[in-house]
Amino acid sequence: ALDPLSTSVLMGGAAVTWQLLSPHSWLKCSLLECCNMKDTLNLSVIKSDLERKVFGQHLAIQIVLKALSANMYSKRPRKPLVMSFHGWTGTGKSFVSSIIAENLYQLNIPRRRFVHHFSTVLHFPHLSHVHLYKEQLQNWIRGNVSACPRSLFIFSEMDQMPHGLIDSIMPFLGYHEEIDGVYYGKAIFIFLNNAGGDKITEIALDYWRRLKRREDIPVKKLQSLLSEEIFRNRNSGFFHSQLIQKNLIDYFIPFLPLEYKHVKECVREELLVQGHPENEDLITEISLAMTDYPSEERLYSSKGCKTVASRVTL
Repeated sequence: ALDPLSTSVLMGGAAVTWQLLSPHSWLKCSLLECCNMKDTLNLSVIKSDLERKVFGQHLAIQIVLKALSANMYSKRPRKPLVMSFHGWTGTGKSFVSSIIAENLYQLNIPRRRFVHHFSTVLHFPHLSHVHLYKEQLQNWIRGNVSACPRSLFIFSEMDQMPHGLIDSIMPFLGYHEEIDGVYYGKAIFIFLNNAGGDKITEIALDYWRRLKRREDIPVKKLQSLLSEEIFRNRNSGFFHSQLIQKNLIDYFIPFLPLEYKHVKECVREELLVQGHPENEDLITEISLAMTDYPSEERLYSSKGCKTVASRVTL
């Protein structure tokens, strides 16, 4: 008969072996690399994260949660989830995409493996190499979705992307059961754009001047205007794009310009992050200095919260 210690060791070893053999065990995902084939995105947690950490973006949060909910609750989505974030720099586009990534893959190892970030300036710098980039991009997406259906692709600086390049991924974004044996319906694509930011600000400012609340801006109308704006805008990676013509972008998500009160929240949060005590005079000073647009009303921060960290450090 085995003594209690030997029995415990044996049972523990069996448990570890089972965890390593199980395709989605927490231990295997911790030690190795695990694709989130089972959807574990907790929508209540991501809702809490977005509402607690992202300031002044009620429209964006509302649409993102709706989009993720529809995609996650479908056992086999008919097409990938495709979202395009638009707004001035510093309004939270990259931050929201990072919150989605962190909630989709809580562990660093799988997040590094299954969340893919493309920087236009870094990955597609030469206009003369567009044909090569198209082939590389297709191969990269095909290979990664084959390895993990729930892959997340984030494209930043879309306003600087060479025209026509993003259309190379059009086959992967449509309504297909499979393409060459690969199913793309669980993949998520997020595009980050400064293009369209001026149009969003123009509408928000018009509402303010007419004494209307920014919360009352009609989101469907704004999404439609964004689609038209970036399609016609030569400073947009979606200029005359087939992705828009064929309605393959599911959501055009507006990020509103940040007002003084929103910048104050950013400064307050950054003080906490850097380990400083709350200082209302300092919060007010930094926030007022960053609220600079339009020149007369000084209602919005033209840089959003982009430079808050460096200002707090100083």
